[in-house]
Amino acid sequence: MVRTPNNEGRFHRGHHKYEIKATGDAAKNYDFISARPPGKKTNVIESIGHLVKSCLGGGVMAIHESYKQCGLWTSLVLTVVLGFFISYCMYILARSAQKIYGRVQVPAMSYPDLAQAALETGPFDKLKKYSKCFRYAVDFTICADLFGSCCVYQIMISRTIKQLVEGTDDISPDGNPPLRAYVAMLLIPCVLICMITTLKYLAPFSILADVIILMVAGATIYYAVKMAEMTPFEFPIFKTVAGLFEFMGVCVFSMEGVGVTLAIENSMEEPRKIPIVLAGGMTIVVCIVLTVGFFGYWGFGEKARSPVTINFPLEPFPIALKLLIALMIYVTFALNFWVPFDLVWYYIKQKYDPAKYWLWERVYRALFVFVITIIAVIFPAVTKFIGLLGSFCLSNMGFIYPAFIELCLDWTDPGLGIMMWRLWKFVFILIFGTILCIVGTYSNAKELIDEVF
Repeated sequence: MVRTPNNEGRFHRGHHKYEIKATGDAAKNYDFISARPPGKKTNVIESIGHLVKSCLGGGVMAIHESYKQCGLWTSLVLTVVLGFFISYCMYILARSAQKIYGRVQVPAMSYPDLAQAALETGPFDKLKKYSKCFRYAVDFTICADLFGSCCVYQIMISRTIKQLVEGTDDISPDGNPPLRAYVAMLLIPCVLICMITTLKYLAPFSILADVIILMVAGATIYYAVKMAEMTPFEFPIFKTVAGLFEFMGVCVFSMEGVGVTLAIENSMEEPRKIPIVLAGGMTIVVCIVLTVGFFGYWGFGEKARSPVTINFPLEPFPIALKLLIALMIYVTFALNFWVPFDLVWYYIKQKYDPAKYWLWERVYRALFVFVITIIAVIFPAVTKFIGLLGSFCLSNMGFIYPAFIELCLDWTDPGLGIMMWRLWKFVFILIFGTILCIVGTYSNAKELIDEVF
């Protein structure tokens, strides 16, 4: 549920001018592990736990509704396919980072660092002057994704509160008060929790959030089997193209962890074992997303709504679970908010006197939460919003950017390979990412506007 790595790293380590300082064996033999500063490091098992915690965003609470839009069996197969594809692109990013460490003699990098360094030291001379732009593009995409996640969390909390207040299974945007009013009422509580500027007070709650996610997955299976009116084989295999792109956006959003891949790699005792971490962690993530999606749609059918706990009966245990989910989402709102705001604050604070940082940081924190709340009030549609974020942000951050970074680093060493297969691989990922970005963004944006207005 929390999109931070282990809630201690930052997405940016600093802005530098990168240049190639070693090539060939000298670059390959660079011991970046010994060059890293001492500190608490994580082993493989701990890193897998951090990855799972980071990948399971708010999308997993809405994945079943996207299954409903796409079709049960098509969604089931695509969950596995997209899970593998996402994992591979995360591996591309980690491998690219470990390749460039030796070339520029830098022991660790964030995602924006890697983007800038890859273009700055790459083979395309005419593009080198745009290396900072590439960095800012990664920064922007990370911020859009995580601030957007905060909007989604507010909507989920509001829907849960509205159901419990009204005591009904039928959750609609209308009513007295309407859903938008519940979202607006979250402004003050969200501003207050975002005034906490130290992660150590919030990070312990992320562990509890993961436990609750597992409880929700188990409860989804239980109530799906109990409430299902049809067998899975009676559900449609495929529905609509628009539903397909909504599903893809939500599914990618639910599993994507590319933004934290390097933060996890940077904190590992044995960073060369990152492929094991990605394989193990993403297998768990895919299984949880598939479980909630498949059983959520099968059990609750065409009446399925988000978050998935909304569909649970109004009985003591489900009510307690709904309250816990709402509380944990509230805490993870602050955790998710911390990462992009920390990144944006780096640029904003340059304009102010350091003596007044304390005041201005809190002013901007309140302002950003206000803007997030306004957006959530205007667009209180969970799955369409998630689909839009997944299609626009993660098609770039999760697929196109890593593939381009890898191409920059592999162009001359080791080269494009037999029949230029590395170039064709980049072209394939670029086409897939572009289609998801353009068609998926348009489709989800249109559906969002139609549903809201």
